[in-house]
Amino acid sequence: MFRAVRVSKDADAPASATLVSISDDDLMPGDVTVDVEYSSINFKDGLALAGKPGVIRQYPLIPGIDFVGTVAASDSDRWYVGDRVILNGWGVGETHHGGLAERARVDGDWLVRLPEALSTKQAAAIGTAGFTAMLAVLALERTGALYGSFEQVHELTTAGGEVPPESGADVLVTGAAGGVGSIAIALLSSLGHRVTASTGRLEEEPYLRSLGAAAVVDRGEFSEPGKPLQRQRWAAAVDSVGGQTLANVLAQTNYGGTVASCGLAQSANLPATVMPFILRAVTLTGINSVQAPRTLRTEAWRRLASDLDLGLLEQITTSVPLAEAPSLADRILAGRVRGRTVVDVRA
Repeated sequence: MFRAVRVSKDADAPASATLVSISDDDLMPGDVTVDVEYSSINFKDGLALAGKPGVIRQYPLIPGIDFVGTVAASDSDRWYVGDRVILNGWGVGETHHGGLAERARVDGDWLVRLPEALSTKQAAAIGTAGFTAMLAVLALERTGALYGSFEQVHELTTAGGEVPPESGADVLVTGAAGGVGSIAIALLSSLGHRVTASTGRLEEEPYLRSLGAAAVVDRGEFSEPGKPLQRQRWAAAVDSVGGQTLANVLAQTNYGGTVASCGLAQSANLPATVMPFILRAVTLTGINSVQAPRTLRTEAWRRLASDLDLGLLEQITTSVPLAEAPSLADRILAGRVRGRTVVDVRA
């Protein structure tokens, strides 16, 4: 027997999360069994633990969209007992039992090897939020938006030259005090970019500057309807908010710039026009951490292990035992959780 947080729902009652004892027989099909060491609390996990609709598709279910641990049994050709592995996405915590348990059984194709430079706790602290932030940074790098003006990048790439690793480009990060935003700021600033952090909690300015933000602005600047094209301010942006905020960010993005969209904390709607795309050649790229292919996952975790300041990661990470995970739901949904929260499932 082992412990797990399980979300159950009766026909006429709201869903609720409780700590239970289960056995291997209660796990879902898969060819790899993992002794889970750590999971983390992401926005999706907050929704699931609070019993909100839209995340968990079948009940009862163990939530937790990511976990890190050690392979305990394997019928996969790729994994062996003792391998240290990471899982992000693939419907875990939504349609398949997730990481808020001491053991998980999953498809071996969903797993990624833990980089040697990271401990299991550090990988959990990065979690799906940090993984998503790195996918956004990689997407911005692919378009060249992070590396200076459109003309500069175009001249370098067409001439066969290398794009400079540090450009000082102005990059906006919305939802800055959350998990994705915090790690996006840390990554972008470490890579030499000038980051502006947008937040509704201006009292967090010292925290955001400690991550590397050069400026902090009130999210209210982006929350009201604005003109389809506004003053150009951002070479690139990482947006986890959506809605009117994303529409205004697009309207303020420089010619040839790129916005990586990875969340909808404000809204799933996009009240924008096509004008930023056809008059300023702005690119809107979507970030999907759930179904990212293996090669991209491996590259993202390689870069996280090499580019993220692990000392800084420790400073922005809070750990809680498994039994306390359900109590965090309301706080994360209300935007009162800063940085990253690790769940020590063994504690």
